Amino acid sequence: MEIQGKNFLILGGAGQVGKAVSRQLLAHRPAHLIIASIDQASAEETAAMLAQEAPDGVRVSACWGNIFVRWEYKDLRWEEMLADGEIRKWLLADLLDPMVGDRKEDILENNTLARFVRQYEPDGIIDCINTATAFAYQNIYASSRELLETMQHPDPAIHLEMAEKHVLRTYIPHLVRHIQILNEVMKFESAHWNGVRVYLKVGTSGTGGMGLNIPYTHGEEKPSSMLLSKSALAGAHSLLMFLLARTPPTRKVVKEIKPTAAIGWAQIGYGPIKRRGRPIELYDCPPDEAYPLEEALADEGAFGQATGGLLENVYVDTGENGLFALQEFSTITSLNQMEFVTPEEIAHYIIMEIQGGNTGFDIISALDQSVLGPTYRAGILREGALARMRHLEQEHDVESIAFEILGPPRLSKLLYEAYLLKLVSGDSMTRALAMSPDELADAAYDRIASDARLRSHVISIGIPILTPDGEKLLRGPEIKADNAEDGWVDLTPVNMAHWQARIRRIRATTEAQLRADGGQYSSRYYRVFVDPATGNVKDHIVPGDLAGWIFTYEEGGIRVKS
Repeated sequence: MEIQGKNFLILGGAGQVGKAVSRQLLAHRPAHLIIASIDQASAEETAAMLAQEAPDGVRVSACWGNIFVRWEYKDLRWEEMLADGEIRKWLLADLLDPMVGDRKEDILENNTLARFVRQYEPDGIIDCINTATAFAYQNIYASSRELLETMQHPDPAIHLEMAEKHVLRTYIPHLVRHIQILNEVMKFESAHWNGVRVYLKVGTSGTGGMGLNIPYTHGEEKPSSMLLSKSALAGAHSLLMFLLARTPPTRKVVKEIKPTAAIGWAQIGYGPIKRRGRPIELYDCPPDEAYPLEEALADEGAFGQATGGLLENVYVDTGENGLFALQEFSTITSLNQMEFVTPEEIAHYIIMEIQGGNTGFDIISALDQSVLGPTYRAGILREGALARMRHLEQEHDVESIAFEILGPPRLSKLLYEAYLLKLVSGDSMTRALAMSPDELADAAYDRIASDARLRSHVISIGIPILTPDGEKLLRGPEIKADNAEDGWVDLTPVNMAHWQARIRRIRATTEAQLRADGGQYSSRYYRVFVDPATGNVKDHIVPGDLAGWIFTYEEGGIRVKS
């Protein structure tokens, strides 16, 4: 994509990689650079610095807040949100509610990332947030231990509060909801904006590229559970990105560059040393006041004497990993240790990927090239498998339609509705179109009423049958869906008319393709609905072919790569 004249949203723009990316983008004269950071101060400070470096005519703006929560909570710290019962309820709802209908619209309307995208209408998003760290360092292990201890308390209200906090600290729901929202965000468009064209993620391996023998960990456990959780989440994130890249519309470019070394550095200096944003206070313990070993190792107690001073020293600022002393930095970057890569190198490759270059570092492309997809052998064997199953159908006098094991319930509904069309039309699309919707509905209901075996098979797998008047259900002990669209066999005339419209569209499309092909029977088109013997449009009804067409074309569930 051409960078000049385009808008770019830099998530994590105040970090060392975000700044490096922004600087290199500025050299290509974008129209608007939007720096997004977790807090207002860092966002505005970085934007002001970059504005001084920007060429004439290039706008630089700042926005801030936690992109993973709703707008009104974006400026609160995570522990502040967890401490508030009302906020917890909203967070849980936004995290766990299915993204369907009005609830989906509410989530997208209020999510901070979605609001940033709607407000600034970027052509590209460069995501420099270390998402895996942000989620994994909520420490599900400590939370689990706390939950188990809390369950010993006699007050149920305390149980509920801790359970809510624990659920909100779990990693996977946060990551999944983020990807679900991102998938919808990539579809946003307006009259003067074609939507996000490029999404490029700067990922992580969680270990700086080292293996399970990594010596840099979080305590005595090596490798630590929390560190491996970060790596697991980073891997899950990459695979979800891989799926996002395979999601239509295919004009969207989705990439990820995953540095596998320490990233350094942002600054070298001298001054107060901060850990988790707080200066380290100095304490003293003179030798003549040494504590007995057993007392010194106690979990609680007031130890050491505050000097009133703060630790000040020479440091290297490594961004999200904090401040390192000279010798710490020397150790972690030494040969055969984590070593390191500079933010400017990462930014260089990001720019190349945005412009369509092949850096060899996009792991989405690497996954694309290394996964094993559908094969010719499987295609050949499929025909034999289908033929064998059809033979067994005849042998046992059954029709194998759906068991509601594959899912979703909508698939079973569609297959049985198509099967009923086949039965009442004498297996003819032409006759199905010649009947009125009322005639189809009545004929389908008569077949259900007279065929106890068919009726039993449908309702026994959790798919109820809606009568033509739309007022009654035939059902068994279980119902898999709570509405006709998602999982009821719908015998109303309105639904029959919908099926007729589908058949007309299928036939019209197939006939147009045959005309365009000029009778050559070339490889130009798929021929699911063409009789290979005659070269004409098929008239008989195959429920699986119809359901596959609906999932592919009506619902946009097409496989992008085969």
